[in-house]
Amino acid sequence: MAWTTRLFTIAVLITLMGCFTGAQANYRRPTRVGVTCCKEVSRGRIPPEIKLTAYKHQPALSPCVDAIIFYAEKERYCTDPKARWIQNRLQGLKEL
Repeated sequence: MAWTTRLFTIAVLITLMGCFTGAQANYRRPTRVGVTCCKEVSRGRIPPEIKLTAYKHQPALSPCVDAIIFYAEKERYCTDPKARWIQNRLQGLKEL
């Protein structure tokens, strides 16, 4: 009886070692994904002397808020899509 118990214990240990070893070999570290979006917006006008190059509509998906993102050469501006002046500023800009 003792011989059968020992054999069973060894078989279980070998099986468990195989499971853990196989799991480690297939494990891949997840890649890091940063959240780069507008988390708040401004209703203020962008001065006309700032040359905007393009825009993009950002839907509200937490933690991001509903926004129109205007792109200038080196900056981006998060604006409220409900602001009155937005439609005038969108004219002639490329949508991304």
